[in-house]
Amino acid sequence: MTSTDAVARPRVVIVGGGFAGHTAARGLAERIGHAAEIVLINPTDYFLYLPLLPEVAAGVIDPRRITVPLAATLPGVRVTLGEVDAVDLDERTVGWTDPEGGRGELRYDRLVLAVGSVNKLLPVPGVADHAHGFRGVPEALYLRDHITRQIELAASATDPAEREARCTFVVVGAGYTGTEVAAQGPLLTDALVRQHAVLRDQPVRWLLLDLADNVLPELDPRLSQTADRVLRKRGVEVRTGQSVQEATRDHVCLTTGEKVSTRTLVWCVGVRPDPLVEDVGQPTEKGRLVVDPQLTVPGHPDVFACGDAAAVPDLTRPGEITAMTAQHATRQGGLAARNVAASLGHGAPRSYRHHDLGFVVELGGHDAAANPLHVPLSGIAAKAVTRGYHLLSMPANRARTAADWLLDAVLPRQTVQLGLVRGPDVPLETSSPEVPHPAAR
Repeated sequence: MTSTDAVARPRVVIVGGGFAGHTAARGLAERIGHAAEIVLINPTDYFLYLPLLPEVAAGVIDPRRITVPLAATLPGVRVTLGEVDAVDLDERTVGWTDPEGGRGELRYDRLVLAVGSVNKLLPVPGVADHAHGFRGVPEALYLRDHITRQIELAASATDPAEREARCTFVVVGAGYTGTEVAAQGPLLTDALVRQHAVLRDQPVRWLLLDLADNVLPELDPRLSQTADRVLRKRGVEVRTGQSVQEATRDHVCLTTGEKVSTRTLVWCVGVRPDPLVEDVGQPTEKGRLVVDPQLTVPGHPDVFACGDAAAVPDLTRPGEITAMTAQHATRQGGLAARNVAASLGHGAPRSYRHHDLGFVVELGGHDAAANPLHVPLSGIAAKAVTRGYHLLSMPANRARTAADWLLDAVLPRQTVQLGLVRGPDVPLETSSPEVPHPAAR
């Protein structure tokens, strides 16, 4: 192919390689192939399968299982490493900073904004300095190392108060992530404690806090009840209607006035759209870029947005926008591919309309909660549905993931530090303070 041919082709730039961006890139490559130059810009060289991140933190599966290489799974797509920090809709350019600080810029003929979301950090004193975020592989591996270290240091501590604090783990936020972290946590600490005879009679506390009235408040009450039952069976102290009002290095103060000595605060209060969305300078709704049902930004027919970055009208619930879930992001990414291709003369566009197919919640061990096609399940049946759903949804690494699950079922869990913890704290680097909402969790 000559350079003249390459210049003549329209260029589609996709920002973000998450559920929406990865699906959009793959769909475009399949629909229009070499008829356009497709460029995907992402900070990492992999797509992260977020739903299984708690299992990485718990040592159930290898982190490579949920990190799917972009270049290997997107043939025909040019993958560029970088954090996009500038979008000029008038000049039709995007600019980014690469992992080593270099600058890059590209012109586009079509732009797909699929930048996803970041941690939501409420202005609670001390949280930014002392809480552990949970949004990516580095954070999950760091948390696993941190928990392992706390148990090992507790085993060598001579002060009962210090030992108790190191054996106390606080998770804030009882949505998907927080509930799954709190459910997986006791299984990991139980495995760690068994290796230290001195801790045989030492209670290990896990607390799950949320201002909502119940865990998984956004889901079917039956799923919430199943998750709550599993958590309590494992000894997790489920504290609804309360949260953290201050955090320090060695304790947290709850909204009830109670002081809990701990060295571990895991922040899972939810997510917010990536800050790039606001920088685009277009109207937003709930922090998400306003788009029409065909995922087009009003006034800019060459710009599309999908996933957590976009306020997509929910045609199945007039007046509402779609939830920030992987299920919607994946399907919107597929529609973005179709509609971008249609705008280039390949096929016809469609509007986004999707009824959710149910939800699955992985609770570790033999437990899960699921409602496929809105049929509530728990126990082994839910476990089978949950794992089957994840295997079908993953773009790659299915056999390796299934093998890790099998090994975890028949072999003792590996419990060693990987040397990732060097200082006492890891700040929530991907977050920034924002005004709390009464319903914030």
